[in-house]
Amino acid sequence: MINTIVFDLGAVLIDWNPRYVYRQLFVTDDAMEYFLSAICNSAWNEMQDAGRSFGEATHILTSQYPEYANEILAYYGRWEEMLNGPIDATVDLFLSLKCSKKYQILALTNWSAESFPVALAKYDFLSLFDGILVSGEEKLKKPDPAIFYLLIERYNLSPEKCLFIDDNITNVKSAEDLGFNCIHFTDVERDIIRIKNLLH
Repeated sequence: MINTIVFDLGAVLIDWNPRYVYRQLFVTDDAMEYFLSAICNSAWNEMQDAGRSFGEATHILTSQYPEYANEILAYYGRWEEMLNGPIDATVDLFLSLKCSKKYQILALTNWSAESFPVALAKYDFLSLFDGILVSGEEKLKKPDPAIFYLLIERYNLSPEKCLFIDDNITNVKSAEDLGFNCIHFTDVERDIIRIKNLLH
């Protein structure tokens, strides 16, 4: 019997993508994709999710790639423009589950401590979670099992009674290894049906 639902936020409840900014800064998609794969890439961004400051991260790259300084500075200078709003169908599901009062509902997110307050101020539904564990605040990030153990301890969870929902397959596999029930969230309509079927 599932009694706790743990949502990832980005790409599950909130549409975040740096391309919303960089399509305005690069003439071609190829140039944009090169920049986002070779310079301001996921591995670099994830270090901020793990607690590194925006200032340090930006300095590292502008020192290495001075020819891209303006584009690098835009990553966090225009970060809020990378938020394209809530994913309405999933937020509706979240709200219906919250209203049912059947579940403890938590969020486990890889998100920088510096930018998460922006999302909190922007999206009212985030205040309805029973708890949110933010990687940048804890200096831990998914898929490290340590952040799942912290979640378990902080909220007194039994993983076999939890449903974990995340778009990143590596995070899902890490949670599965610890006994969580999981949904790898890649298709909004299909996966909402899967969640509902699992819970009813």
